[in-house]
Order: sequence, then C-alpha cells, then structure tokens
Amino acid sequence: MTLLEKEPVKRVEKILREFDGAQKIIVLDTSARTALEAASSLGCEVGAIIKSLLFKTGSNFTLCLVAGDKRASLNKIKKTLKIKDVSMASAEDVKNITGYTIGGVSPIGHLKKINILIDKSLNRFNALFAAAGHPNCVFEIDFNNLQKITKGYTEEITE
Repeated sequence: MTLLEKEPVKRVEKILREFDGAQKIIVLDTSARTALEAASSLGCEVGAIIKSLLFKTGSNFTLCLVAGDKRASLNKIKKTLKIKDVSMASAEDVKNITGYTIGGVSPIGHLKKINILIDKSLNRFNALFAAAGHPNCVFEIDFNNLQKITKGYTEEITE
C-alpha cells in the first residue's frame, strides 16, 4: 500500500480536490513529523510549516494552526476563547478527534467538528505547508486559502 492509499491521506486529498482540483499531496522521502524535519525535507523556512496542535479547551477541543518557528501561547488561547482551562490534548484524544496520529495531523478532514484558530504570524509566508494525514505527506497552500478551507478564525495565539 502506498502512502496515498492510506485512509487518513485519502481523507485529506478528497477535501483538497473538492476545494481546488489542482491541489496535490506531496509525498516526501523523509519524515515531516516535526516542523524542522518538514522544512528540511521541503527546503523552506521552518515558519512556513503549519503545526496543527490540538488543545483541550474547557469541555471542548480546539485545533491551533501555528507557524513552525513559533510556540502556541496557552494564555493567549485562554484570552481568545475566554476560558480558564487550556492544555495539550492527549495522543489518544488527537487520534479520536482528528482521526490522525501526532506528526501527521492535518488542518482539514477531521473525524469530529472542531473549532480552528489560525495564528496571524502564518500570514508572512506566500507558501505554507501542512501535514496531509501522514508524517511523510504534506500539501502546499497560501494563507487566504488556509482560512477558507479550514473555516478557521485568525488570531494572535503565539508567544
């Protein structure tokens, strides 16, 4: 089975194709499990890699899309969502909510509907790269289309 035949990757590909028929998944020979690995594999700046981080936000979950060279700020996420409790989701929660394993979490194609916050700092890049359901699969997208395809809210959520 090739990587493109794996169910999580097919889920991402379906949404990408419905959004823009020209969109393609890029299969890398090397892992893109971390932003640094992805940037190295793609030959781009670390900041152009979208980290998809799932947080437990009160009784819900929120996916935060953060530039690879930034850190999510729990305090800014709390203020943005007007809640007291924010913590990283467990690996099990990530799998159950998104349908992806850590290292391959895509900004799209989740099993359950989740709110998405997009960090404003991603806007400084013309081309962004996001995981596509597997640590060796990514897709390229610009900031405006990232907002449209995810229906995410743009906020300042990094330190």
